[in-house]
Parts: sequence; C-alpha cells; structure tokens
Amino acid sequence: MEEIPALSKLKERKQMRRQVEVEQGLETLSRYLDGLFRVPGTGWRFGLDALIGLIPNYGDIATTLVSFYILIAGVRYGVPKITLLRMAINIAVDYGVGVIPVIGDAFDFVWKANKWNIELIRERATGRGKGTASDWIFIFVLIGILLAVLIASVVISLFIIVFLIRALAGGLDSL
Repeated sequence: MEEIPALSKLKERKQMRRQVEVEQGLETLSRYLDGLFRVPGTGWRFGLDALIGLIPNYGDIATTLVSFYILIAGVRYGVPKITLLRMAINIAVDYGVGVIPVIGDAFDFVWKANKWNIELIRERATGRGKGTASDWIFIFVLIGILLAVLIASVVISLFIIVFLIRALAGGLDSL
C-alpha cells in the first residue's frame, strides 16, 4: 500500500528531529545543573541547581537565569513555540516551588527542568539556526514575564523581611 506524501514527509521530519544533536556546552550545562552528583548506591542524581538553591531566593534566581540560556538555545535549534512555552513552564515551576523554604529545597533535588528542557530540544528541534523573528520575539516575551515574576518575588521577600523586622522591633519595645 502506498503512503500518502504528506504523511511520509511528516515521518521524515520526525526522524530528522530525533537526530538533532545538542551542542556539548548545553549538555554539560544541563548535567552540571541537574545531574553532577550521584548518591552512592542509587541511580539518583542532583546538581548545582539543588545546592545553589539552598541560598534563600537568590540561589534560585541565579540558577533560573542560567536556565534561560537553555531556553534561548531552544530558539536557535528551531523548537516550536508550544515547546518553548513548555520549557518556560519547567523553569517557572523550578523557580516558583524552589523559593519556598525547606519544601523548595527538597523539590530542587528531584525537579530536573534543565535536563528535561535539553530533552525537549533534542526531540522537537528542527535544526540549528532555524529560529524565526517571531520565535525570538516570543522567547523574549516569555523571558520578560519570567523576569517580572523573579523581580516580584524579590520585592515581596523584601517586604516580608521588613515587616518581620518591624514586628519584632515593635514587640521588643513593648517588653
């Protein structure tokens, strides 16, 4: 039975996407962030994302900013916009839960946003240098939204710290 030409082209594109090799620097960055260390006797790995994330708020901001590099690489590899959105959501969840004291620190040891984002690039990329102008605009809008969330969380953290300091100082004055 003869295949429909459009269907065979779809199969061909899917095979090409599976063959996209991600540059070694991105692989290394992902490994450092999400899988640098292995717990002996287990297959469980964690990376610098989990360790740097132990620094309240600022550690998560630092690793999120580094994760943006992988997100931008998605455009360079011609990843579709829906996949770029999924990659941005992975980063947002990593940051959003990661900033919660104690729970976020434990979460950072199991959530592997960078590793998953590299896999998404590998599976969905159309090839290096394939990003269009609209892809770049889309990604910078996504990064702008994520940066706004980062800045808002820092401002909220500062307000909470100032409120707690004032409450403690006011409570000590009444003693």
